[in-house]
Amino acid sequence: MKRIIEIVDAGLVPYKKMWDRQKSAQQKLIRQKLSIRDGKQTEHLYNDMLFFVEHPHVYTLGKSGDSDNLLKGIAELTDIDAEYIEIDRGGDITYHGPGQIVGYPILDLDNYFTDIHKYLRYLEEVIIKTCSDFDIAAGRKEGLTGVWVGEEKICAMGIRCSRWVTMHGFALNVNTDLTYFNHIVPCGIQNKSVTSLSKIKGQFIDPSNVKNKLVQHFADVFDAETVKIDSAEQK
Repeated sequence: MKRIIEIVDAGLVPYKKMWDRQKSAQQKLIRQKLSIRDGKQTEHLYNDMLFFVEHPHVYTLGKSGDSDNLLKGIAELTDIDAEYIEIDRGGDITYHGPGQIVGYPILDLDNYFTDIHKYLRYLEEVIIKTCSDFDIAAGRKEGLTGVWVGEEKICAMGIRCSRWVTMHGFALNVNTDLTYFNHIVPCGIQNKSVTSLSKIKGQFIDPSNVKNKLVQHFADVFDAETVKIDSAEQK
């Protein structure tokens, strides 16, 4: 029997609100796993999840990051309608904003494989396959996490894992305003730039089409069945 991953398209959500929603979903899976391990009855069985979301302009700094990679003063961020948040994922600083598809998989890796590096490579593979659907040759860079097109990063990644249940995930630039990356050293990597699907193709890219491709490849790479859940119905 294949694992089930519920797909929830949450729309445009402020970062902190979605962070809380992720933590809640992660804790449900952890509690469920511990209850099953201890032989206790559970009232409701929770499936793994993949949230799709867009955020208002925000810069997030991972726990291993360097705040000096934010090139604007925090007070100046109001001028570009952005906020700055220090968070609990791995990785350095990145930008989220409208036109970017952010994916937050909440997966119990005990049901897949308990290997964080392998998990990141699987996420990268989903993105690489999705880019290929748009005739874009994307790939990896040795020693760096994320997905690249030539020397430009198209998708950043950063995760957190507790008791082998994941949260945070990937940020794929689709129709992103790339000028917002000018205010940071993206992912703390000097002398590298960013790109997007729309920049490469020279046209607006339908985000619904991209999400459909992401779901298709996520199911294939993780050998799972996906079920779309209305965001309002998801508890």
